Amino acid sequence: MSVKKYIATLLIGSQLLSACTTEFLEVTPKGTNLEANYYRNQTEAFNGLVAAYDVVGWQGGGYVTKVGAMNAASDDHYAGGGGPNDISDFQVISNYTLTPDRGPHGELWRKGFSGIFRANTILTKLPGVPMDETLKKRYTAEGKFLRAYFYFDLVRLFKNIPLFTKPVEASQMYNIEQAAPTEVYAQIEKDLKEALTDLPATIPVATEGGRATQGAAHALLGKVYLQQEKFTDAASEFALVNGTPGGTNQYGYKLLNNFSDLWKVTNKYNSESIFEISYTNTSAGNWNCVACTEGNLLNILVGPRGYRSLKSDAPDYVSGWSFLVVTPDLFNAMHYDPRLNSTIANLDSLEKNGIAGYEKGYMNTGYFLEKFAGRNSFKWTGAGNMELNFPQNMYEIRLADTYLLEAEALVRGGGDLKRAATLLNAVRNRAYKSTTGNIAATLDNIIKERRLELAGEGHRWFDLVRWKIAPQVLGSRGFQAGKHEILPIPLLEMDNTKIQQSKEWGGTK
Repeated sequence: MSVKKYIATLLIGSQLLSACTTEFLEVTPKGTNLEANYYRNQTEAFNGLVAAYDVVGWQGGGYVTKVGAMNAASDDHYAGGGGPNDISDFQVISNYTLTPDRGPHGELWRKGFSGIFRANTILTKLPGVPMDETLKKRYTAEGKFLRAYFYFDLVRLFKNIPLFTKPVEASQMYNIEQAAPTEVYAQIEKDLKEALTDLPATIPVATEGGRATQGAAHALLGKVYLQQEKFTDAASEFALVNGTPGGTNQYGYKLLNNFSDLWKVTNKYNSESIFEISYTNTSAGNWNCVACTEGNLLNILVGPRGYRSLKSDAPDYVSGWSFLVVTPDLFNAMHYDPRLNSTIANLDSLEKNGIAGYEKGYMNTGYFLEKFAGRNSFKWTGAGNMELNFPQNMYEIRLADTYLLEAEALVRGGGDLKRAATLLNAVRNRAYKSTTGNIAATLDNIIKERRLELAGEGHRWFDLVRWKIAPQVLGSRGFQAGKHEILPIPLLEMDNTKIQQSKEWGGTK
């Protein structure tokens, strides 16, 4: 659904609260509520907040997610799947043949503005809701955090986007114009700074895991500053989150002792998690509405196709769809790194040794994304379709990420190189168990470390663009400098509106 259609739906009377809910809140809103008659009490305000959070884990009906699309666009993965037209949104961004009407950008645009309109609705309605004032302040802070989160993805993906801070009147929806990126960034910064006052420092993860905290807001603000090359401000924000590298900080974050523990499905909301996307196997998702499931679609997407175990000690992978296969370049980069076996599944080796077999999908390399491959050990056997109900959460922001981003901000901004080295080596030595000695805090070393530590988590493409080396790294895939650093405005968004295509894509904006 396009932005203008989404606005109209909200104005006419949307099913705002009929979307699937996030696991952490365990709320199941029922029925269709006219937006104008809703938000009458604290419960309804809470449900509206749930609706905004729900978009964080958005999974399109065509299986498009931010992590999946950005992995396909990077040098670490090929689109894969069953053939050159299988999930074409992945295919065209992987080989850079995307056009304004073909590619994952329509789904990513839809996700961002769906979240923004839900956040704007709750923020507009909250002042008039009779409820506990302290709780109202927290809900307001969470709404602003979410609006900033959605806008940050949109502005770095599309650059030229509309900026809304309140619901749009029906009479104005065809007069929408894009804002300057600097205006969008200013609003993001404003929202996050205001949110910090009333967000909780910590939360009980058993009942509120996945909700925004002060640490998440500082980390996101640090990313926003770094994207704009405000290096000193970025480093300051990350330092508040990171504290003493490898040690303590004010929010209780701590690197896990073992890298492999990050990918245990039961290890949700651990000490390294700063902002996490919740998934569950209890939503009974089925083929009638793929986008409605609360299960993690990436788990079935990246598993090896036609997998079969041949020996008792073979891994217990579920037969998947072989998307986002790992490139030989990433495998070679990680070949002797201790994180290899927790990151990449080497099916080619398993087959050669008679341990397991699999079908060769499109652009098969023999390497698959181990971090997120579905397993029989956590396969759902209840109501709904197994493929749509895997429960593994996803890290939107984790501590190793912010360690390396602070190190980057310090190195690029001429800051404290000793601290930068300590941050960098805290991540590296967690993997190597301090057996190889420390390395210097250089941008090249940080670039390498981010690739190895965060492989498959959706960061690589954003990193390459931010470092301005995407044309060099992705040129052989079809990436064109001065064009593919952003995605095109979806064609439907320019139909009978004032929204214009970006100059990078042949437009005038």
